[in-house]
Amino acid sequence: MAFSHPLARGAKVWTARGPDGAEQRVLVIVTTIPLEPNEKGYKKSLVERLSRAAHDYLADSKEAASFLLMSRLRDWRAGMA
Repeated sequence: MAFSHPLARGAKVWTARGPDGAEQRVLVIVTTIPLEPNEKGYKKSLVERLSRAAHDYLADSKEAASFLLMSRLRDWRAGMA
């Protein structure tokens, strides 16, 4: 079962490799909600709601060990580090 949530625009499980070659499965969730407190329109409650849903999904599915919330690439501003 794939991760699905009204605040998520897409999600996929990826395999990440550490410097030592160890692999870890990570659920990457793309969203349009602002994720940083200094961003216009940021709402802590929405970020927490999406994070809770991701935690619940990981606990139920065992598909991945962790998750990452990220903004859509086209929402990134030039000069952000």
